[in-house]
Amino acid sequence: MSPFGTGALGRVVRSGVDRRRVQTVVIAVAAMMAVASAVVAGSLMVAAAAPFDKAFERQRGAHITAQFDPAEASAARLARTGRLPGVAASAGPYPSTAVRPVDRSGFPLPTLTLVGRSGPDGAVDRVDLKSGRWARKPGEIVLDASFEGPAIGIGTSMKTSNAKDTPALSVVGFAVSAGESADAWAAPAQVDALGSKDNPVSSQMLYRFDSASTKQQILADRKELAAFVGSGALLGTQSWLDTKRAADQGAAATVPFVTAFGALGIVMSVITVSSVISGAVGTGLRRIGILKAIGFTPREVVLAYVAQALIPAVVGIALGVVLGNLLAVPLLSDTESVYGGVPLSVAWWVDVAVPAAALVVVGLAALIPASRAGRLRTVEAIAVGRAPRTGRGRWAHRVMGTLPLPRPVTYGLATPFTHPARTLAMLLAVASGTVAATFAVGLTSSLNAIGTSQDPENRAAVTVTTTRAIEVAPPPPPPAGGDAGDPPPPGGSGSGPPPVGNSAAGTSEKPKAADPAKVRSAITSQPGTESYYGKARTEVAVAGVSGPVRAALYEGDSRPGSYEMLSGHWITGRGQVVVPSRFLERTSTELGDTVRVTHEKETANLRIVGESFDTSGSRLEIHADMADFESAEPGTFLVETKAGVSADEYARKVAAVVRPLGGDATTGSEPGQDGVILVMAAMAALLTLMLIVVAGLGVLNSVVLDTRERIHDLGVCKAIGMSPRQTLSLVLASVAVTGVIGGLLGVPAGYALHHVVMPVMGRAVGTGLPPLVLDVYGPFRLLLLGLGGVVIAMLGALAPAGWAAGARTAAALRTE
Repeated sequence: MSPFGTGALGRVVRSGVDRRRVQTVVIAVAAMMAVASAVVAGSLMVAAAAPFDKAFERQRGAHITAQFDPAEASAARLARTGRLPGVAASAGPYPSTAVRPVDRSGFPLPTLTLVGRSGPDGAVDRVDLKSGRWARKPGEIVLDASFEGPAIGIGTSMKTSNAKDTPALSVVGFAVSAGESADAWAAPAQVDALGSKDNPVSSQMLYRFDSASTKQQILADRKELAAFVGSGALLGTQSWLDTKRAADQGAAATVPFVTAFGALGIVMSVITVSSVISGAVGTGLRRIGILKAIGFTPREVVLAYVAQALIPAVVGIALGVVLGNLLAVPLLSDTESVYGGVPLSVAWWVDVAVPAAALVVVGLAALIPASRAGRLRTVEAIAVGRAPRTGRGRWAHRVMGTLPLPRPVTYGLATPFTHPARTLAMLLAVASGTVAATFAVGLTSSLNAIGTSQDPENRAAVTVTTTRAIEVAPPPPPPAGGDAGDPPPPGGSGSGPPPVGNSAAGTSEKPKAADPAKVRSAITSQPGTESYYGKARTEVAVAGVSGPVRAALYEGDSRPGSYEMLSGHWITGRGQVVVPSRFLERTSTELGDTVRVTHEKETANLRIVGESFDTSGSRLEIHADMADFESAEPGTFLVETKAGVSADEYARKVAAVVRPLGGDATTGSEPGQDGVILVMAAMAALLTLMLIVVAGLGVLNSVVLDTRERIHDLGVCKAIGMSPRQTLSLVLASVAVTGVIGGLLGVPAGYALHHVVMPVMGRAVGTGLPPLVLDVYGPFRLLLLGLGGVVIAMLGALAPAGWAAGARTAAALRTE
């Protein structure tokens, strides 16, 4: 006999699947949930690892990119650092400086770290030339491939500044450095010629170490370099770990919480499948006995019950693969290979390995209870039938009967003790559903807190700017290599680049900017002003960090607009800088260290006094006092109004004064949520809903089995006067205690899961988490989540309770 076809065993399997439709649906949904989560998690793990690692190893990327002061460390001394213990390979020294070129129209491009190299090859950081050729002589430059686009191509000419008689550089090639050692390359003589007092030339060294896989090892390697060259010689360093994290972080942040949901889905699948097959065996003893009596072997009986689980599981697994691929699309689209920009897709082997593993898990979960059916003796199975063991649960009925509650309710409260194993499975299902709900509520609240904390400017009642929008044609896209939303502001205005429109003559139209001093005076002259501070958004160059670094420069007491702090304190005066966790990782620095920061033509040595909570992306943003850079002027003023003063009225009064000057004033607005946060929150909601549905179906399965077993008893109760409403209360009461206990178990577990997963998500993007993000549960919220277990249990039992209440007495009495 074959299970595939029209044989006897095949008919038994198909009959079992068809008769147990509720159980079939439960298994299919549970398998779909588990597989969908696993496919998403697996695809994100692959996306978070493969592209960068392969490119970095192929190019022998630098574990540490270091900048040295040539006045403090000679080239010969730097060359000897390559022979220090633990250094596997080194390259350099190469001359390096920061330049901020402008295009042909005079529009400033992002600040570039320009390095002088005679060729792309070397013992470390073998730059991959994507197009064109390498720079051979002064006047030529090779740009990072991220700058290549319609506006910048081979042959494009750019000046190194807006000043007169500045040298022009012609783009001759585009290249990629996996370790991001530079933004552009030129002949060494060209870099030396571009150096100046305001932008001095430093010496770049590239190192690979025997041990550089952790932050602690990188810090130890950095300290060894600093000790060898002497105090003050090491200007800054860049760690490959931060570069890797920046390349991976589009998927890395999502992996932990999707994995958590996937693990919950797998646990619930095992519970559900085991419960369904165990229930099928327990309620089908007589059928099992008959099958054995007519010639079925124990092996065939076991195979029949395992197959009854695998058939709906295969359907659920297939649907889960499709759903998992659909869910992975919006997340993978945000995580592109930084080398070529090719969108990632779900790896084919993930779509093969996950379903195969799921089938094994389902098969094993079904095999244990199915083996019981194979071991049953034929006579015993036929004789016992579906009857429960004599006396099981009677003590519970006696104890519950003493409670001052209606008899149908006490009868229902004692029902779970009749089948302890089935009750345990129901309890685990309810607890798992409550865990998912608790975790999802905390996750969503934390994501919302992250979005709010990353936009401190919206805390201000009124925002006054030195520029205002003008009605022009849409601006052209930002230069390749810049982040959308991060346009480089011109010379220290802090207001960002002016909108550019195409006039009839094809010339650029720029808005008139107000004098910051006059805007400041307009604010201080308003009687409703409680406090204010100025802010400039600009770009700076940081020694040791390739590429421009965003900077927020503050004038006055900026504490009302401070970021959440992870350690240290917010800036309180000159000479201080607050940096995000990624900056410390990338530069291998710690609180108390000094970094060299260059803004326009001014350079300042700033001491790191605080570590801010910042999730703004791969680009770094530092916070410093505006007094450290004389050329910087505020482009925005954030104002707090006095109590009782209308922010709208205040903004109108200030706007009437500053608009003729070229500025504007508006009230604060609700910050919009980041797209990635919205996608993650939506995915969490969907996965949670699926888990709750699985939990409810698990309760439904158990209650259906109990109700069918006790239908004769219910018929007797109906015959002696039990009303449909009392029958309904009896069935619902049978799951009430289970729901309460499941809630009490699930809420602490979900709380603990949240406090484990959220820090892992933070570390995945290179930051810790402040209490604002972690402490999102309040007593009232936890109480409501605890009641969620009761709600899941009641909703799962509602359908069979309605069926039992509506069953006719005569039909119930005739049922065996």
